[in-house]
Amino acid sequence: MILIFSAPSGSGKSTLVQHLLDSRQDMELSISATTRAPRGQEQDGKEYYFITPERFEELIREDAFVEWQQVYKGTYYGTLRSEIDRIEGAGHHVIFDIDVKGGINVKKLFGDRARAIFIAPPSIAALRERLTKRGTDSPEKIEERLAKAETEMADAPLFDTILVNDDLNATKQALDKELESFLN
Repeated sequence: MILIFSAPSGSGKSTLVQHLLDSRQDMELSISATTRAPRGQEQDGKEYYFITPERFEELIREDAFVEWQQVYKGTYYGTLRSEIDRIEGAGHHVIFDIDVKGGINVKKLFGDRARAIFIAPPSIAALRERLTKRGTDSPEKIEERLAKAETEMADAPLFDTILVNDDLNATKQALDKELESFLN
């Protein structure tokens, strides 16, 4: 099965995906490719495949992606077809941790074989606080992320499930319940 997680930056999506990876042996994260620079301790081939914009555009022309988006001007993200093949070949469920437009596209591609879950922040104000506390972005980048979040939240109804991440433990429990229903 295919599990798609999308959310505005800072909503807790990656924390929830890590919860699943830590608690289940039958799931594996699809590593996305990106043209953005690594943040903090990120490593190529672990959090992302970091590639140049020129190489990314070459892979687009080769139809090597299941989905891809130019998320910000000059910054691409995408999922390589070879990544899905690798995970399914190992007998695991594929987890996508991708942007909202990519999540919508993957859901369209895989249909009922996929479950699309949107992780929403409790409010834009709470999201601003989370992004500021994270300390990885400039004030200008935070404003850009917040503007994008408002647009992304408008797309939430296109997902199978919306989980509001106000209380992390409660959201983890809701997620576990949702997946048990989908996978069984």
